[in-house]
Amino acid sequence: MRYLGVLLLLGGVAVLGVGGFVYSGWYQIGADVPHTAAVSWVLETLRERAVSRAAKDISVPPLDDAQLLIAGGPDYNEMCASCHLKPGRTESDLSVGLYPAPPDLTSHEHVDADEEGDVEAAAQRQFWIIKHGIKASGMPAWGPTHDDERIWAMVAFLQKLPELSEVQYQILTARGAGESAHSH
Repeated sequence: MRYLGVLLLLGGVAVLGVGGFVYSGWYQIGADVPHTAAVSWVLETLRERAVSRAAKDISVPPLDDAQLLIAGGPDYNEMCASCHLKPGRTESDLSVGLYPAPPDLTSHEHVDADEEGDVEAAAQRQFWIIKHGIKASGMPAWGPTHDDERIWAMVAFLQKLPELSEVQYQILTARGAGESAHSH
């Protein structure tokens, strides 16, 4: 019983200490000051595990359809490139100023496969992230304004993005005359 009392007391002190720290305002919350290593680890682990769990049962359609690639390019250019870059760019005003920094999706490292080399799992994750966004990261949820077909088109484009030259990117991201972002 005495052991349980000591544990409860220590737990109560910990809760009061964390609560006091949270309400103190001492933590540097500005996007120009990185999190501590411990906070970064907690947030990154939480994000990665949550996205992996949520995306694991998503059924991936065939992404090699040229029409998906053509449909996804203009959306990527208008909605994503300012943060996630385009061929020939290594940074933008937004990519430099956001914390955490958005991944450079023109790089094979962020697109081809997940950590285990699973291309389908990477596509599932990309779809889920585009559809639902990531809280407090600057990544919006596009699901409320974009149907699944349009989101899969963006995923299909992401699969090819690292291989594109600047000229190929320009061609694939141009909207046709009279075509608007809302016409899909």
